[in-house]
Amino acid sequence: MSPDKQPTIDPKQDGPYLISGLTSLRNREGPLETRPTMALCRCGASANKPFCDGTHASVGFSSAKLDDRRADKLDTYAGSEVTIHDNRGVCAHAGVCTDGLPGVFKLGQEPWIDADAASASEVAAIVKACPSGALSHAVGGEEHSAPAGEPSILIAPNGPYVVSGGLELLDTQRGEGASTEQFTLCRCGGSKNKPFCDGAHWNLEFADDES
Repeated sequence: MSPDKQPTIDPKQDGPYLISGLTSLRNREGPLETRPTMALCRCGASANKPFCDGTHASVGFSSAKLDDRRADKLDTYAGSEVTIHDNRGVCAHAGVCTDGLPGVFKLGQEPWIDADAASASEVAAIVKACPSGALSHAVGGEEHSAPAGEPSILIAPNGPYVVSGGLELLDTQRGEGASTEQFTLCRCGGSKNKPFCDGAHWNLEFADDES
């Protein structure tokens, strides 16, 4: 792969993520050894996580989206200084927004976003930190996207693959307004919106202490 070509992620039907050209794969302990092509588990059952060991075939893993998944819908919350966009359909429920700006992102309330409760710069920082790319924002009518970075995959503890740096996700329809620069991919096998994480690992109590 040429140096100027972005790494790719190919979610194989009922199988693993086939990763090509990635040189930055990390877990909470630090960098992991990479290969030009790697197969990462997404059924949640591999004995060699994060890598696929073929278990998806024996457990009957399905990569299909489910009809009762959260709707792919972009909601807009306009404030005097900043407008916040949100697509709950691709949210991984990491809690970055509700923990970081609880006055803006009000868990359990409707409307759940108050765009006037913080400055544009504070909102921008939270949007940048949102791992799923479900959040975006605009200031003065100008849309802002996450800045480009090194292509990387972080294996979240007991959670999804956190993808950043604009890796190309092949043959996959994006959520409305969702970031192409950063997003989260299910690795517990339980998301209703595969390949994207929908927070199912919390309910499933997915555990992967080694990764």
